[in-house]
Amino acid sequence: MTETSFKNVRLCIMSSKRVYKLMQEVCTKAVNVTNETASHVWRGFATMASDPKNVRMARTIGTHSGVFHCDEALACYMLKQLDEYKDADIIRTRDPTVLDTCDIVVDVGGEYSPKRNRYDHHQKSFEDTLSTVRPDLAKNKLIRLSSAGLVYAHFGLEVISSILKKNTINRSSECLSRIYLYIYEGFVEELDAIDNGIPMYSEGKPRYRINTHLSARVHRLNPEWNSPEQEPTDKLFMKAVGMVGEEFTERVLEAANVWWPAREIVRNAIEKRHEVHKGGEIILLEERCPWKDHLLSLEEEMGIAGEIKFCIYHDKGESWRVQGIPLQPDSFICR
Repeated sequence: MTETSFKNVRLCIMSSKRVYKLMQEVCTKAVNVTNETASHVWRGFATMASDPKNVRMARTIGTHSGVFHCDEALACYMLKQLDEYKDADIIRTRDPTVLDTCDIVVDVGGEYSPKRNRYDHHQKSFEDTLSTVRPDLAKNKLIRLSSAGLVYAHFGLEVISSILKKNTINRSSECLSRIYLYIYEGFVEELDAIDNGIPMYSEGKPRYRINTHLSARVHRLNPEWNSPEQEPTDKLFMKAVGMVGEEFTERVLEAANVWWPAREIVRNAIEKRHEVHKGGEIILLEERCPWKDHLLSLEEEMGIAGEIKFCIYHDKGESWRVQGIPLQPDSFICR
């Protein structure tokens, strides 16, 4: 709020003499105090309300102006899912003096300092990955974080929990931790890699997967260089925030309602595999569900990688299927 705005507030309060007098009379009758006492009370109220120090300021999220990208759009969206920043104004600027006044700054400023709520990744010294910031939740992550990854690393669990709560979905802490990593690998990591210009392949092996193409779609929302009538860039940026946020929320809800229940079905099948076959090489799914990705990751977690050879699951009607376990989820070569 500007100094002019503060003056306007003061004028509105002090110019309403008739309202002031009426409230003074009501106060006097309601609590049986003297006119002098009531006058002191209301003068004190007017003074407090007219003092800029006593006006509650909206929180502000700072990010850079000009051409916008997917990472800061997602960073801003995630922050606004939190109670602390849900009503925050987004300030787009490169002016250091303005950024210094913001409660939190993302993708600009040349500083990464969680204590100061500064989350930029452009400085030459920055090399952090999800594994260095959250070693308790992610192992062996080598992709350098963008502003989206930084905000996700520090606030991701709260953001996921907030989205699920808004949709009346309750999940265990273990579920939230698993969803946290699932969303990073299937959504945020791609944005981190593209924003940092990291090649997708190294020595013939993929470093990350592209699942959304959001970075390209957000880029296309920027004004064309030769467009005769351009929408304000700030307005287009908010459109990008909405688009990215909608897909992010959909992915979180899918993780909680679809991905996690399937994972539990596969986990139960693995735990009961010796009841199906004494050698433990066959699993029987209680319900048909996507199982290949879950099986491979759960085998790694349980220290039984490669042991299971076949999966039996119900198909349609009275029919059942037996499928060999592939070397990789998208492979046609079985173990």
